[in-house]
Amino acid sequence: MTDTLVAFDDVLATYDPALGLEVHVELNTNSKMFCGCPTEFGAEPNTQVCPTCLGLPGAMPVVNGKAVESAIRIGLALNCDIAEWCRFARKNYFYPDMPKNFQTSQYDEPICFDGYMDVDVDGETFRVEIERAHMEEDTGKSLHVGGATGRIHGADHSLVDYNRAGIPLIEIVTKPIRGAGAKAPDVARAYVAQLRDLIVALGVSDARMDQGSIRADVNLSLSPKGSGTLGTRTETKNVNSLRSVERAVRYEMSRHAAVLDAGEKILQETRHWHEDTGVTTSGREKSDAEDYRYFPEPDLVPVAPSREWVEELRGTLPENPTARRARLQAEWGFSDLEMRDTVGAGALDVIEQTIAAGTTPQAARKWWLGELARRANEQGVLVDALPVTPADVARVQALVDEGSLNDKLARQVFDGLFAGEGTPDEIVAARGLAIVSDDGALSTAVDNAIAANPDVADKIRDGKVAAAGALIGAVMKEMRGQADAGRVRELILEKLS
Repeated sequence: MTDTLVAFDDVLATYDPALGLEVHVELNTNSKMFCGCPTEFGAEPNTQVCPTCLGLPGAMPVVNGKAVESAIRIGLALNCDIAEWCRFARKNYFYPDMPKNFQTSQYDEPICFDGYMDVDVDGETFRVEIERAHMEEDTGKSLHVGGATGRIHGADHSLVDYNRAGIPLIEIVTKPIRGAGAKAPDVARAYVAQLRDLIVALGVSDARMDQGSIRADVNLSLSPKGSGTLGTRTETKNVNSLRSVERAVRYEMSRHAAVLDAGEKILQETRHWHEDTGVTTSGREKSDAEDYRYFPEPDLVPVAPSREWVEELRGTLPENPTARRARLQAEWGFSDLEMRDTVGAGALDVIEQTIAAGTTPQAARKWWLGELARRANEQGVLVDALPVTPADVARVQALVDEGSLNDKLARQVFDGLFAGEGTPDEIVAARGLAIVSDDGALSTAVDNAIAANPDVADKIRDGKVAAAGALIGAVMKEMRGQADAGRVRELILEKLS
């Protein structure tokens, strides 16, 4: 059944949207939240489990200290207050992928609370207020087999992998985001993007949305325009790309409006996002907090970070990613489009390191967003995963600046680097790639080009200097692209003047 939708502009004419985002971040600790099991992604199913994360009787949990540290650093970066005393709670629900039949989480006593993040959208700043950031454990992963959609409906049977059960999570929950109007989808996307950049800068997670190490639940409601109230919300679960966050908000706004326009009520429920079709479908009726029957976790002692430790961790915070990008853009002289492309390609760090190695900003950008980005796309990896270092790129550009290489020959040096043939200088020597500037060899090649192209030579003698390009091309072809093009031009004009 296809949902009835209202055009986006018509939604805004009648209703005010309110957003709420819950972002789950998998921490990159070496062990799980409450046991010593490893956390490596992609291991064989059910090979990274123990009695504790399987919820077997008698197994006792112990809090991962590194996870607590990461939670505090995230909270500080989000301008949160850090609790002087907090504790864990049991969140009771019954899913096959939760082996204990409860999730160890935090409820009314989170470790971080009352923060904010300022988000810029088209020159307008929106303050996204953070209600809390709390620690919890991840669930296992269900695989539904035999159906057409990969979901439980229509499946023949289900398999469960408990490797992920117990992985440390930080859930970051916003307060309702109101007043965004037409920019609501863009604000949602920008917030998650900026939060992801912050998490990466902190070094507490790789924040790979494609691998599920950061995922967003999108809450949305509509209220009559100007009423100042909050409507009934729905929660679209596990949205795993920035584009989909934006699309999910836009779709739910249009769907909610259609339901309300028909005089019906919004059902408070969770919804599934379908990446392929760009629609949401009903999941289950949404539980309220009391339905989970939270109560304090009796097997864990409270967490009470000292103020000295909190201030020590504050001193480890990196430069805010948004401020850093603005600073680097000003230093490098990049346009807004150039900077956006740089960030989008994941090349900010490698370009910064290449510049530090002695290359100009534009030259560094040329290689990382051109030749190297193309190769990264072919291999399906990010540019910083290529077998080429910023120092390599800086040396290749230095050889170009010295006149030892041109851009075409430089690409052959990159071929050698990818093949593991040594340093740029070693590759140039081994492959014989250096530009020929010797007048004797160049003069012979120029004479050959003139003899082979008498009509072009006559045009140059008659003052049509632009025709020299054809002879330069002939010389470059004869010398396999290794001639000094500037010197070749000079010799041609000298001989034909």
